[in-house]
Amino acid sequence: MNSDWIPFAARAVPRYTSYPTAADFTGAVSESDAGAWAASVAPGKPLSVYLHIPFCETLCWYCGCATSVPNGYRRVGEYAARLKAEIDVWARALGPHGGIGHLHFGGGSPNALQADDFAALIEALRGSIGIRPGAEIAVELDPRTMHDGQVEAFAAAGVTRASLGVQTLAPAVQTAVNRIQPPDMVAGLVASLKAAGVAAINMDLMYGLPHQTTEDVVAAAQFAAEQGAARISVFGYAHLPWFAKHQKAIDEAALPDLIERLEQAGAAADALVAAGYLPIGLDHYARADDALAVAYREGRLRRNFQGYTDDPCETLIGMGATSISQFREGFVQNLKDRKAWSEAVAAGRLPVERGIAFTPDDRLRARAIERLMCDLAVDATEVCREMDAPESSLDDALDRARALQSAGLCTVSETRIDVPDAARLFLRTVAQCFDARTPAAPQQRHAKAV
Repeated sequence: MNSDWIPFAARAVPRYTSYPTAADFTGAVSESDAGAWAASVAPGKPLSVYLHIPFCETLCWYCGCATSVPNGYRRVGEYAARLKAEIDVWARALGPHGGIGHLHFGGGSPNALQADDFAALIEALRGSIGIRPGAEIAVELDPRTMHDGQVEAFAAAGVTRASLGVQTLAPAVQTAVNRIQPPDMVAGLVASLKAAGVAAINMDLMYGLPHQTTEDVVAAAQFAAEQGAARISVFGYAHLPWFAKHQKAIDEAALPDLIERLEQAGAAADALVAAGYLPIGLDHYARADDALAVAYREGRLRRNFQGYTDDPCETLIGMGATSISQFREGFVQNLKDRKAWSEAVAAGRLPVERGIAFTPDDRLRARAIERLMCDLAVDATEVCREMDAPESSLDDALDRARALQSAGLCTVSETRIDVPDAARLFLRTVAQCFDARTPAAPQQRHAKAV
């Protein structure tokens, strides 16, 4: 490990699943903007849809997601009914389009939904918006809280991909983060999904958890590979107790330090590459025949609020409290307060709270950031030409990138920036060179680079 990288590892930087980032959203963008943007979607073009299910039967202490424990099904059922109504609100707002090409259920834990409610949401989407033949339908699952009949219900509804939260297999670490999940439980769910016809399995792993060792991280990576996961993500735990209050239950003294985090991330990468996985961007790995790996090799890889994707859709409709939508004109985010969100939907309104309209400079920098995050390389001049901007528009970013060369985080040759594979974990740090909105200084609203 390069000791020059340690100060950069401690810096707080955005994840760049979008640019501008959600930290730049304001109330200046409202429901009226969302309605106008929805009405002007590209005719005949497919859409992506994300449904947020903000419930978990138990709360993991590391989690930073917008979720809660419902203590029974009543709240979940009421939320599902309102979510079904939101589908109709968006369907009325959207202009002519080509139906849903990618559908993603996230959370929280979407398997908090009973099988009939999940099926009803799928049918509502088919009837109101339309789901294209061959669409990818993905669902995030908590292996601990699967219920009888859910796997079969997912398969019957057309689910093509399931993403399992594995995180860690080490008993001491599981206890420390309140997520007890034996390997046999995960393996059993994988077998059931494949038997039901849901063949594409993703697994999410984490490093930097309390009491976690490099050996723990490697064991989890090898387990995921042995289970035949098509895609594996390896995320660094972001300790943000001022943002996610339940993280205060985690013993900070038990957290690995920066050097240990770097070692854990590197060891996971080595284990997955040895098992035949292709590194994708910052923190994803895919088997060579998976669509994500194909998109990477063909230069079609994208990055959105769900992370790395082969989804080409330029319009993403987020449904549910806190969800974010993306249009050609900008981003909008739904109301975070569930009561306010529910009341807006009941009144037949788009439940939008805030957002941001893109400037030409935002579009230019977003394109450069996405290409760098996906390809580990970007030519600033080519991006300027592609976006019909003066070729000097990104000179400030090139100057900032040159300042990172001495540490070995990137190389700059004329107007091209390359990030070496060994510095892959610092992609966000290099991408920040293109960010004209986020100060390059530690801020609590963003997690550390590694």
